Amino acid sequence: MEAASAISIQMRRYTSCLVRYFNVLNENFQSVIMKTRMLLLTVLILSACSRIEAQGFHLGIKGGTNLSEITSQSFQNSLKGNLMGGAFAEINFTSKWGIQPEVLYSQVTSETTDNPSQNVKLQYLYIPILLSYKLPIPILSLQLGPQFASLLNKNDNLVVDGKNAFKSGDFSMVLGAQVNLLMFKGGIRYVYGLTNINNITSQQTWETRTVQIYVGLRIF
Repeated sequence: MEAASAISIQMRRYTSCLVRYFNVLNENFQSVIMKTRMLLLTVLILSACSRIEAQGFHLGIKGGTNLSEITSQSFQNSLKGNLMGGAFAEINFTSKWGIQPEVLYSQVTSETTDNPSQNVKLQYLYIPILLSYKLPIPILSLQLGPQFASLLNKNDNLVVDGKNAFKSGDFSMVLGAQVNLLMFKGGIRYVYGLTNINNITSQQTWETRTVQIYVGLRIF
């Protein structure tokens, strides 16, 4: 009972840290300068939260392939591959439960169904915050959680009547499995976009669907 109570207190404290952080992030979401500051703030908050009697705190790097599409009649519905990369942290509260926050850079590419078609390349900064559970098979863990995304090049894509075609933010849910072999990581995820990123009209819904395949290395 005492162990369960301690874990509950740790989870509440960590959740409180994340809520305060994302409130600040939402207020400054449109500013490129503030996005850079938010990255620095992310590192500071994760470092502070990791001191809450966590059983383990680790940092690492990862890279892989982003297979994505934009679901809409206006775009060709086919997965297109792009490289992705970034950094991750592991914050373990028990031998089975933990949080894995990440900061990733990747792209979503597609083509319109117009004749002639136009290429679309969206560059995103992804911030997934995933709850991680280690299965009875020691090397395998399941992950679930939200992902926040900021569009970095909204002015370089489709413009309709002087208006950017894509919204500057995207919110998704992530489900995945990860293999952990000593310092090495590998996994696959499905990312389901919940935001209508259509900034032109509400008559069509544009949502992202992504499959991520990656490898990683824990360096600390």
